[in-house]
Amino acid sequence: MRLSKKLMFAIEAVLDIAYNAGPQPVQSGEINDRQGIPRRYLEPVLQQLVRAGILEGVRGPRGGYRLARERRRITLADIAQAVKTTEAVSDPFDLPAGSALGQRVVRPVCMELADNWMQQLDSISIEDLCNRARELGVDSETREKADFAI
Repeated sequence: MRLSKKLMFAIEAVLDIAYNAGPQPVQSGEINDRQGIPRRYLEPVLQQLVRAGILEGVRGPRGGYRLARERRRITLADIAQAVKTTEAVSDPFDLPAGSALGQRVVRPVCMELADNWMQQLDSISIEDLCNRARELGVDSETREKADFAI
């Protein structure tokens, strides 16, 4: 299985929002600056993630995006499902298989692999990726913006 460019961008955008979120929403320009995701991909992906209930859009001059639910409750499978609904690629499982080998052997094996892949994605949360980034020492805007004055 290969991750599409759109799915990779969606995961990076959600992770960026989760990892760099402070009290203010994260603006798409900030995501673009940090991740280098082309704007022509970023805005439509963000809007699809809002429609899927993964992100929440905040309007106004200080608006942007924030997670719609806790990051431990957002899995990579959730993001994949949201992006999959907008991809124009035809699903090979929807096509009629012409031979007995295709129908009885190849298609069931491929469907099993796809199910296993989605189970793997479902076992990884945005929280898991944030923890991994922290362990690897990836800088976070949140730490730089934090005010620890008492």
